[in-house]
Amino acid sequence: MTKPEPRPRICDYEGSNYRTEFWENRGRNYEDRVERIALQKLLPAKGKRLLEIGAGFGRLTNEYKNFEQVVVLDYSLSQLQYAQETLGRDPRYIYVAADAYKLPFRPGVFDAATMVRVIHHMASVRTVLAQIRRVLAPNSTFILEHANKRNLKAMLRYALRKQTWDPNAFEPVEFVELNFDFHPEYIRQELQAAGFTVQQRIPVSFFRLGLLKKSVSVNLLVKLDSLLQKTGWLAAPSIFTRSGTIGTSVNNLGLSAIFACPECGGDLERAGNEMVCRKDGHRWAVRDGIYDFKATADNDD
Repeated sequence: MTKPEPRPRICDYEGSNYRTEFWENRGRNYEDRVERIALQKLLPAKGKRLLEIGAGFGRLTNEYKNFEQVVVLDYSLSQLQYAQETLGRDPRYIYVAADAYKLPFRPGVFDAATMVRVIHHMASVRTVLAQIRRVLAPNSTFILEHANKRNLKAMLRYALRKQTWDPNAFEPVEFVELNFDFHPEYIRQELQAAGFTVQQRIPVSFFRLGLLKKSVSVNLLVKLDSLLQKTGWLAAPSIFTRSGTIGTSVNNLGLSAIFACPECGGDLERAGNEMVCRKDGHRWAVRDGIYDFKATADNDD
């Protein structure tokens, strides 16, 4: 009997003050603006249903206004509660707490997905990319942002022998626990292995240096970064990729019921404040408008 593969390590922001400690009034207006510029360049003009993986407190969710429905997914229930406070109870938004390694959706129910500032926390890139490919319909768009190990600062530090890891090495580097930098070609090959074809890559955040941000106006840095994004020079700390789905896959975009059991893939039905799997009986809680697939509700009674 084959043993199940061990669950990859997970970075959990549950209960953290990520919104206030990292973003709000923390001098990252430059990063936020240039990431939005890249995202706007890569997003389709319109779409039916988009999956935002690792949405956190909903920082970028308002960029998806041209989609009929947006599934706001994060592993942290508390971050999703922050997102609800910001975005409101607009029926266009569906809030889901779930493990990206076990997405609780039927195959082919999305025509777009985004994953920004998330994959650098993923111990198994191949597993999560396979899950994303599974839930995307044919001819879909996937926008992925990843931390770039071949950035200018890392290459300079390595040349001066101020860091031990080689930015030109193909394999990912885990410089802090569950914080990975990736070679751009590693990500391209992993996307291809998962059933994607890379269509465009945009380097972002060339000026992510505290001294620069303090001495040069944000507006000027954003303008210069936007110009450098057009060069395709993959030497910035962050790279945005747009990929399309290739190969055969299921198209379930017309389904009104998008969920499936993350454990067995069986159909789910709503029963009060729970989602119940028709196949194995697992129950998943719906907590104040958030579908909670982090743990079963089987023992909540």
